[in-house]
Amino acid sequence: MGEKQFGIDNTRLSEYAEQIKEAHEKGVEIAIVIGGGNIFRGVQAEQGGMDRTHGDYMGMLATMINSMALQASLESKGVKTRLQSAIEMKEIAEPFVRRRAVRHLEKGRVVIFGAGTGNPYFTTDSAASLRAIEINADVILKGTRVDGIYTADPEKDPSAEKYETISFDEVYEKGLNVMDMTAFTLCKENDLPIIVFDMNAKGNLKRIIKGDQVGTLVKG
Repeated sequence: MGEKQFGIDNTRLSEYAEQIKEAHEKGVEIAIVIGGGNIFRGVQAEQGGMDRTHGDYMGMLATMINSMALQASLESKGVKTRLQSAIEMKEIAEPFVRRRAVRHLEKGRVVIFGAGTGNPYFTTDSAASLRAIEINADVILKGTRVDGIYTADPEKDPSAEKYETISFDEVYEKGLNVMDMTAFTLCKENDLPIIVFDMNAKGNLKRIIKGDQVGTLVKG
């Protein structure tokens, strides 16, 4: 949303695409999962009396709008991409096929996974964890509005302290909110580290790729 109350801020979109391009130029393989909360949230539907399943599917379509927007922005900057959807939309995206996704990455394309897992009751966090495991990713980079994991919500508690590194078990024990529990457990069980960082700070993504200490690292 950027500075907007709703929808897509083209300036923010371009900034994200530029950061992804910089990281991609370092030679790393990049796959992306995007949420759709700037357009629609399944939780909103439930609160309004709509069936949760129906609302979740609407949320998946919202992620496709964001995915298409990012794809267009990346390609305008010369980055080759492929968009794969967990829900068949053959006119605008390939169906998700794991082997094809891996091949695209090997050929130097940025792969965007849209429509979540394709199933209701799962968040885009779960989609990110699942896809990362399927393509044998080295790490999940979770871009948020805050620069890591804190002892409390730093936007509400100014005394909250940031963790540089934390284990999966410590996150469970302290009841910290890193990502939804299904997604987090998938990462823990598959020894997939997570880096939580501020995506809105320019240069952060490139610094992570270089190996600098950015955000908070969650590992076994």
